[in-house]
Amino acid sequence: MTLTIHKKNFIKDGKPFFYLADTCWSAFTNIPENDWHYYLQYRKRQGYNVLQINILPQWDASGTDLNYVPYVLKEDGGYDFTKINDDYFQHAKRMCEIAKEYNFELALVALWCNYVPKTWANNMLPLNTMPFDCVDRYIEKVDETFTQFNPIYIISGDTDLNEEITRNYYNKASDLLREAAPQCIQTLHVRGRLMEIPEEMINRMDFYMFQSGHNAKTENLCMTYRLPEYFVENYPGKPLINSEPCYEQMGSSGRIYGRHHRFNIRRAAWQSLLSGACSGITYGAAGIYSWHIYGKNFGSAIGEGFDMPKSWEEAMSFTGAWDYGYIKAIFEELKVNSIIPKQDILINDTNDIRVAQANNGLIFVYVPYNTTIRLSINLDGWSIKAVDLAERFIANIKMIVKEKHTVIDMHPFSQDALLILKKENEEVCEDV
Repeated sequence: MTLTIHKKNFIKDGKPFFYLADTCWSAFTNIPENDWHYYLQYRKRQGYNVLQINILPQWDASGTDLNYVPYVLKEDGGYDFTKINDDYFQHAKRMCEIAKEYNFELALVALWCNYVPKTWANNMLPLNTMPFDCVDRYIEKVDETFTQFNPIYIISGDTDLNEEITRNYYNKASDLLREAAPQCIQTLHVRGRLMEIPEEMINRMDFYMFQSGHNAKTENLCMTYRLPEYFVENYPGKPLINSEPCYEQMGSSGRIYGRHHRFNIRRAAWQSLLSGACSGITYGAAGIYSWHIYGKNFGSAIGEGFDMPKSWEEAMSFTGAWDYGYIKAIFEELKVNSIIPKQDILINDTNDIRVAQANNGLIFVYVPYNTTIRLSINLDGWSIKAVDLAERFIANIKMIVKEKHTVIDMHPFSQDALLILKKENEEVCEDV
């Protein structure tokens, strides 16, 4: 059944659908069919239901012995955009057929930013700039190949939107796909930390994606909640997703020494979700998105300068993927379909702790670093459980209720925790 949208919810088979995606940008160029089956069954066990894939070759994909190219190559190694390679699209179609057998939804990027003029990536590597008059035939091929799978069409990939020529490309691709495939949901995947979207483009989107990204500078860590706060205030009324939080074991962008570990990606997810981006979340693993094979090359100098990834086999065992599956399990078990941020009731002098109330009345508090929590509301008659997000342990927590505020004891765990507050004798209800 086709994925649809109702208010701020994705709907499938008449029920709310929590968008839990894995990032596999390089699937069509780098993954042999046997490995594709293994990957799909493993992610399905972990609870994932969406795959984010780049239709054209990912510019920072790892080296591969496979030879799938979407266009005939010119002498300089670039694509001849007047000569489509049908075999490439037939192969991609077969990959999609297999993914649908595992009941995955497909979120397919039409034009990654390196293919479009005047973007940050195209300015670095302009070799495969698609001519504007070739966009029509390309989108026709995209529709012919993929619309039968009712995918989400992600019109742009990792793009900035400063230049008129850039916007013209994406508006054209959006309009052509809207005409050819009106039943398919559309969105944009924008560059990390980008907030403002031109009105001509935001109005074309059925839901919104933002990217908190992989930058480890202190001033950018807050983007996990600042971006959804901005989108909720300025672009309300549609589903909202952090489409690219920091990837597990990804080297920090900007060639900064360090990697994003399990705690970092968990923090990014929960801070985004409880700040209003509650329609889903996307996981990513270094080694999976580029499909890295041990001993093959990886362009560490390309783009944001990420360090060498582990092999895809090692990356499949990263435990953070289970943490993201656990998020989906919590939302589904507690029937959480929408979240209203309640940051104003937090007395603690930090924005890193996030507070929100769900449609079913539950209050969630995400605590990245252990401390006593103070809320400016009277929670007399409420109970609190703390969930250890690393180990899945659960603890009952003591609180002291005063006339106008509530003090919650520190939880007993060593890492981050989710506090779940429930009013006693009140049923948890479902509200689409």
